[in-house]
Amino acid sequence: MSGDKPEFLRFTGHHAFAQRLVLSTLTGRPIHISKIRSASPTHPGLAPHEISFLRLLEAVTNGSVIDVSYSGTTITYQPGLVTGTVAGAGAGSGDVIEHSVPHNNNRGVTYFLLPLALLAPFSKAHVNVRFSGPGVITSATHATGDVSVDTFRTAVLPLYALFGIPPARIELRVLSRSCAGPGGRGGGGVVELRFASQVRLPKTLHLNRRPGRIRRIRGVAYCTGVSASHNNRMITAARGVLNALVSDVHVAAQYDPAPLVADKAGGKKKIGIGFGLSLVAESSADGVFYSADVVAPPEGGVVPEDIGTRCAYQLLEVIAQGGCVSLASASTVLTLMAMGSEDVGRLRLGRDVVGREETIGLARDLKTFGASSWGIRDVDDGEDETNDLLISVKGTGVGNVGRKVA
Repeated sequence: MSGDKPEFLRFTGHHAFAQRLVLSTLTGRPIHISKIRSASPTHPGLAPHEISFLRLLEAVTNGSVIDVSYSGTTITYQPGLVTGTVAGAGAGSGDVIEHSVPHNNNRGVTYFLLPLALLAPFSKAHVNVRFSGPGVITSATHATGDVSVDTFRTAVLPLYALFGIPPARIELRVLSRSCAGPGGRGGGGVVELRFASQVRLPKTLHLNRRPGRIRRIRGVAYCTGVSASHNNRMITAARGVLNALVSDVHVAAQYDPAPLVADKAGGKKKIGIGFGLSLVAESSADGVFYSADVVAPPEGGVVPEDIGTRCAYQLLEVIAQGGCVSLASASTVLTLMAMGSEDVGRLRLGRDVVGREETIGLARDLKTFGASSWGIRDVDDGEDETNDLLISVKGTGVGNVGRKVA
């Protein structure tokens, strides 16, 4: 046998589907995923959001080969080069990749934004993608646990500065808001991500200091297709909990009409009706954010005051978990650390965050793709008691193969 082509890394099941495809693209290792919902009698194979993500991956890369079995339960992926938006006049132009999300999608748009933002720094050109179509959900999702675009913008994107990727060159535009429609599917929103920060190698991260104290809390209350007073009611309820703890609390209100989406009869109907709240706490230590997201379920039955109170208490629970990075952004930070220069970076995480299935699964996947195992030890803050752990991650030096060394 010739050794020209590397062997496929083999996985089973649909868990961490997007994560494994991203790691495959960054490391150049082809993968084979089998038994994707093969036991499901009604919906075997790839889900609509997974098929849509494969199309997005095909749009931002060049040379990728994707082969899906007839039943959709098996997929092979041979990664290509991350090219970004290269049509027309090139990277500096105003070209945008249009990506349409199907109506039966039940995942928030951050399901696509989080992995896309991981690929964008390693792209040959700028990455400009507009998400539209009847399936775009900009709010958090009640069933699948996706964060809202507001949390992604205020709690995840700023962390790229820790790796030498200027957030000033990253723009997220929410052109039309939407919540999950009937049955948790579809929304009709429009979101555009412009990522103009490409690097050769992410910087080594040392975020092992004390998290500090919360100095301010920011947030966005949003509602689509319901009374604008819902925003004020959510804000008042959240402030009733937080004002006694932090003096600097500011929550913006965002109202949008419900998007119109074409139906099978040729007419248009309003979907994506709902409301929710996103809160982000900023620490006195640079680069430390804690976030919480709560949205009303699609079937209703929840008043705005409950959403505001629940989101405030959820934020306090996330802060109590400790560490310098919350669960919402831990996978992003740990992946960038593993892709960075061949040096050991350190990250302070709460014990509850490290013990989550998502974090443990990421560690296993990174090792499968050739990254080093993590070093984990207790944090010693002297006399101060802490429940945090210190994660040591050695970079693989993968970097941006499409970008020339400056």
